[in-house]
Amino acid sequence: MARGRVKIGNRKLQSAVAEFGDQILEEVRRIVVETAQLIQSEAKARAPVDSSNLRDSIEMEIFDGGLKAVVRVTAEYAIYVEYGTGIYAEGPGGSRAKKIPWSYFSPKLGKWVTTSGMPAQPYWNPAVDAGERYFRREMRRLGK
Repeated sequence: MARGRVKIGNRKLQSAVAEFGDQILEEVRRIVVETAQLIQSEAKARAPVDSSNLRDSIEMEIFDGGLKAVVRVTAEYAIYVEYGTGIYAEGPGGSRAKKIPWSYFSPKLGKWVTTSGMPAQPYWNPAVDAGERYFRREMRRLGK
């Protein structure tokens, strides 16, 4: 929020303007932090759990005194879970598989597995959508 200098003849009025600005700033900080917390908790709740690595990799950071927040997913395979793979790929550009079906060795199963892909299991985009709805609703409420 840009803060300019406001000069008003009455000191009480000048103090009230400064206080109102600070209250708005605090409300914006609250909304930003709550939105980030909502996105993180929604994404964690929606993330499919196998080893819980995906869910545990959903992190949140707050910057600039609460005026900026970043929610990120650090698991390398997160995008494949969100958009699917192979014939099921839904994301931008669709499947990039050179050969369908394909085979890979699964250390978990201890054997080779053949697959045509994995259906999408959206957890991130629905969480971001919920966060956007919350942010817009709270900012509109603040503006009234």
